[in-house]
Amino acid sequence: MTEIEPPSRPATLRRFLPLAVLLAGLGAFFALGLDRYVTLDTLRDNRQALSGWVAENWALAAFVYVVAYIAMVAFSLPGALVATLTGGFLFGTVLGGLLTIVGATIGATAIFLAAKTALGDALRAKAGPSLRRLEQGFGKNAFSYMLVLRLVPLFPFFLVNLAPAFLGVRLRTYVVATFFGIMPGTFVFASLGNGLGAIFDAGREPDLGLIFEPQIIGPILALAALALVPVVYRRLAGKNQLPDETA
Repeated sequence: MTEIEPPSRPATLRRFLPLAVLLAGLGAFFALGLDRYVTLDTLRDNRQALSGWVAENWALAAFVYVVAYIAMVAFSLPGALVATLTGGFLFGTVLGGLLTIVGATIGATAIFLAAKTALGDALRAKAGPSLRRLEQGFGKNAFSYMLVLRLVPLFPFFLVNLAPAFLGVRLRTYVVATFFGIMPGTFVFASLGNGLGAIFDAGREPDLGLIFEPQIIGPILALAALALVPVVYRRLAGKNQLPDETA
């Protein structure tokens, strides 16, 4: 029997390169002090200039916004909420929300692929029985679980981007669940961003806890519960299934 040779050093480096680039981008963001500009104060102080530029360069502005949002999510940069509000302020609730969803989905997919390529296969190969059981349980209901994690902000967005890469979630499942799962919350904050002009004029601060209002979080939780119906059904069906009789 011939032994399987371990992967060469260049192949290993190439595998880690995408993740290394994302980590380097995150470090550079803080090293350059760019985090100081991702604030509502920056938007308030530059809103007229931004609105004027968007009005004159609508297509380019939409493209730049999506690319910037992709980078923000892919590099796990802080300020996604401010960016979502900015999208609603500059492009309106519907278009701003859609642009945000596209950017966030592509960015989340980029970090998912980077983590899966660099670490996912290696971790699964060395995983113990507990992690393997968790992977199997998650894999059977991956879409439902992913949808719930996206709908309800139980965990930080960047963590939900990474964890599925280590649990063997398929790319298509990840992308579709992300795209539809972030829709409700995104449109809520895009709508809030659409009204930022009046809020700024009144000298007030936007209510960022708006999503936790009963009339808003209630329907989102209902959608999350609906997403879990297939999981509950499979478990009940499994418990009620009779074992095969032996002859």
